[in-house]
Amino acid sequence: MKQRYSRQMLFSPIGEAGQRKLMNSAVLIVGMGALGTVLANHLVRAGVGHIRMVDRDYVEKSNLQRQLLYDEQDVVHMYPKVIAAEKKLRIVNSTVKLEPVVADVTLANIAELLEGMDLVLDGTDNFQTRFLLNDACYKAGIPFTYGGAVSSRGMSALFVPGRTPCLRCFIQAGDSGGETCDTIGVIAPVVDIVASYQAVEAMKLLVGAEDQRRSSLVTFDIWHNRFYELKFGEPHPGCPCCQLKQYPALEWRERDAAVSLCGRETVQIRGNAPLELAVWKERLSPIAREVTLNPFLLRVELSEGERLVMFPDGRVLVQGTEDIVRAKTLYARYIGQ
Repeated sequence: MKQRYSRQMLFSPIGEAGQRKLMNSAVLIVGMGALGTVLANHLVRAGVGHIRMVDRDYVEKSNLQRQLLYDEQDVVHMYPKVIAAEKKLRIVNSTVKLEPVVADVTLANIAELLEGMDLVLDGTDNFQTRFLLNDACYKAGIPFTYGGAVSSRGMSALFVPGRTPCLRCFIQAGDSGGETCDTIGVIAPVVDIVASYQAVEAMKLLVGAEDQRRSSLVTFDIWHNRFYELKFGEPHPGCPCCQLKQYPALEWRERDAAVSLCGRETVQIRGNAPLELAVWKERLSPIAREVTLNPFLLRVELSEGERLVMFPDGRVLVQGTEDIVRAKTLYARYIGQ
């Protein structure tokens, strides 16, 4: 321990006692894209003992500009992001328990994913999942660090149940503005900064440095040289999460079974049963343009021009359309379960 973490332990606010606390901590990183890869890299190198990583997607070439754990071979092999991340991070620090989970974070699995965790770190790219994390964390009493990056702008805050307002007190559902990395782009340095803010607040919390935690939401634009800090005040009195304890994101909504992934020409459909990928490869090969199988997913090029990306947990990405009706039609035509 002393050799690996010597420089970190020389930093007196952490020291040997803080390092042992990090090594005995468990965190959940949701989303292993741009933010998630930087978060995981920092926390693995810092020696956080157990890191559970969850992501629903696989590595594509457009990810390589900003998702720092991935390379061209991950694209060639179509590795799920958490699998590619695990391969890289195990080489970085073999003493950390890495737990990759290839899944979509939903109402059905969020409670299980939170089990045993001391902190949740947001590496997602959509507010539907962020509000789910926010509500689930506040219900379970687990701190939640929020981060967002788009264009050259970033935002970050640490929310602690019982101590601070929650995400809903600052950002109402539907207030995201519809801007995403896939519609207006993003530069990699802003991702690094946001995730670094998240990581250092995570380390403060895990070592017990309560007096040093930042009690504000910061926003900045590194291209136009702007920085703002919104100090935490009292929670919004009508907040349905941290004040009224209603947790709206934890209420079942049938419409969530199919969702268009903004700006990606992709609709995700959650099936009702697991998929045996080898079976589906044999079934779809005679009628598809091309079928590619690896241990984690099956990609099918359809004659209509769209693609199906199928996962063992039953999820299917219909790529090449943002029309949910069209996606459901293709899903019913080729999968029908």
